[in-house]
Amino acid sequence: MILTAILLATLAAGIGSVWLAALLSFGLLARYTQHMLSMAAGALLATSFMLLLPEAFESEVSPQRLFTTVLLSLVFFFLLDKAELWHHGHEHGKSAHDEPGAHGGKGEEGGGLHGHHHAPHHGHSHGHDHGKDLRSGGWAVLAGDSLHCFADGVLIASAFMADMRLGVLAALAVLMHEVPHHMGDLTVVRASSDNRRAALIKVSMAGSVTALGGLVGYFLVEQLREQLPYFLVVAASSFMYVALADLIPQLQKRLSMRQTGAQLFWLGLGLGLVSLATQIAHSGHGH
Repeated sequence: MILTAILLATLAAGIGSVWLAALLSFGLLARYTQHMLSMAAGALLATSFMLLLPEAFESEVSPQRLFTTVLLSLVFFFLLDKAELWHHGHEHGKSAHDEPGAHGGKGEEGGGLHGHHHAPHHGHSHGHDHGKDLRSGGWAVLAGDSLHCFADGVLIASAFMADMRLGVLAALAVLMHEVPHHMGDLTVVRASSDNRRAALIKVSMAGSVTALGGLVGYFLVEQLREQLPYFLVVAASSFMYVALADLIPQLQKRLSMRQTGAQLFWLGLGLGLVSLATQIAHSGHGH
């Protein structure tokens, strides 16, 4: 009975939150696609710094070990990104060199660094480099999301093992705080594949790992409870890396005051939604 309840609750929280996020991202907010990158960056940073890291540091694991895990995780994702860059550049090196204006013609060559920076900004940067950034970002987001969802599943299982009502509240809390976070995930993963259905399937598969965490947590809850802080820290590191290395640099463009204000608004909206959902979730299950 408890195992069935755990599986149903984790599936509802893990996959249901993805579908709700898709309804918002691809439906109600579809017209704001250009602003969703800003919101994704805010949601990922808020999830890392206001949810995962505080949860991990409330454990009995020493801060030094957790910070070391953060550092090693960031280096790992950096190396993963470099490997993707090398592979992508090796495959497309000829076409990149043969692009008109890749090395600058008469009108671009004379500009030196200034000319090279602005001309590729609209061509090369938004074609080859833009695809690179979000392609590697999609990888890191799915990896971090899977770990995050696994940890959520273990937490839900732990709550059900303590009390059935507490388990239901924990599942609802996970569902609430995952919706704004998955909106950011869908934005990044969709940009890496340029396909809504593929992005929804990939993020749903990551969300389904919540059920795996619940199943494993049911049998090994005591043993896994000690490892949860490390799962949370690695997940937080992946979200931090994607936000700071992939998304934020793409937003660092010279824009008008109005466009900059819109960026800040959507960035703040991502931060605020995750923060609000986290506070409601924590008050809901007595965290």
